[in-house]
Amino acid sequence: MTTRIRIRWGRPADAETLARLRYDFRTDLDPPAETPQAFSARCATWMHRQLAPGSSWLCWIAELGDEIVGAVWLELIEKLPNPVAERERHGYITNLYVRPAHRGNGAGTLLLRRALAECESRGVDAVLLWPTPGSRSLYQRLGFAPPEDLLERRLSRPLPEAVTPDPA
Repeated sequence: MTTRIRIRWGRPADAETLARLRYDFRTDLDPPAETPQAFSARCATWMHRQLAPGSSWLCWIAELGDEIVGAVWLELIEKLPNPVAERERHGYITNLYVRPAHRGNGAGTLLLRRALAECESRGVDAVLLWPTPGSRSLYQRLGFAPPEDLLERRLSRPLPEAVTPDPA
């Protein structure tokens, strides 16, 4: 008998497991800057707060039986009021992660479809994300494409010499 993947809302009680998933996701891509225990404690506190009602963050969990095998996070970002026919909210999808042993069974697609359905139901104008090299094809299959009207600047990088910050 095959157990089906079930998608459900993340709850504050899931924060510790979700923090471990976050650690696994990020340290698969880059070396850690803190111990798993320190990160998990810090992240679980943040996640517990964000999973409570009233947060701009939403989370869905993929379960196989009683095991959490993946998750995705969505932040709803309010835009400035707009006098033209354009929705006034963006969605930021992040941390779509499925444990390696459970990849290829549709969990990532189900999680992403659920987050996108929520964006539609809440009148989101555009959904933004930063894909990993391995996730790019999943996002493209579900309609994501590189925008021509978006720029990014990482603030952890030094400003070019020609740019001097405005003193406040």
